[in-house]
Amino acid sequence: MEQRIEHIKKELHAQSYKLTPQREATVKVLLEREEDHLSAEDVYLLVKEKSPEIGLATVYRTLELLSELKIVDKINFGDGVSRFDLRKEGATHSHHHLVCTECGSVEEIMDDLLEDVEKNVENDWGFKVQDHRLTFHGICKNCQKNTAETK
Repeated sequence: MEQRIEHIKKELHAQSYKLTPQREATVKVLLEREEDHLSAEDVYLLVKEKSPEIGLATVYRTLELLSELKIVDKINFGDGVSRFDLRKEGATHSHHHLVCTECGSVEEIMDDLLEDVEKNVENDWGFKVQDHRLTFHGICKNCQKNTAETK
């Protein structure tokens, strides 16, 4: 975790920002819960447990800054709630997600599935792709299994 924090600190410094104690507390929560897709409120409640003096507005501002600097991805799975997901070190694109419409579970796909599509877009439309995000909505294996068992 310390290496990731140091890397994020360098990314912030490269953009003329500092890793303040409030920002570090927010980053630590994201690192500790990296497998989750936390809302700003979720992050705030977890940060508040360790640093009660940090306000909700500070957490919001920190998450927005980290999103602008592409340290975290701000994602919406169609439920009206923005969630925040740390980018993997060295990642050039956002990763993809499988969202279950039954139970709400979210699985990550780390493979870049759209390289050929990006090339087509660049060649056919002259559009330079900087990033992409793909979310599949459907029914997860567990819900499919549960449905099959109840029939």
